[in-house]
Amino acid sequence: QVQLVEFGGGLVQAGGSLRLSCAASGRAFSGGAMGWFRRAPDKEREFVAAIRWGSGRTYYADSVKGRFSISKDNGRNTVYLQMNSLKPEDTAVYYCAADRDIATDWNISRARSYNYWGQGTQVTVSS
Repeated sequence: QVQLVEFGGGLVQAGGSLRLSCAASGRAFSGGAMGWFRRAPDKEREFVAAIRWGSGRTYYADSVKGRFSISKDNGRNTVYLQMNSLKPEDTAVYYCAADRDIATDWNISRARSYNYWGQGTQVTVSS
């Protein structure tokens, strides 16, 4: 069983930057991935970004391309989400997710593909 612990949420002004961290308790699995999802008030959970442990390939939602960057530290079993040029519409609870085997690019952006989830961290962007 994988445990995920998130850090880095907080309040930031529009145009500012914030970095989220997600540390996994177990070792990475080949074919596995870790991703970030977010849920804004009165909205459904949506995909933000993901990275494959094996290849390092990254995936981004169109709404964050060019502003957010996902990366990983294999030695620390940690993924990061660097968020730049933040906008008020980025305000949401951000959840880290992980799974040991996601075969297709189609599935990597789907929340139901991930079996393990962090506790969520609040990101608030003020105008």
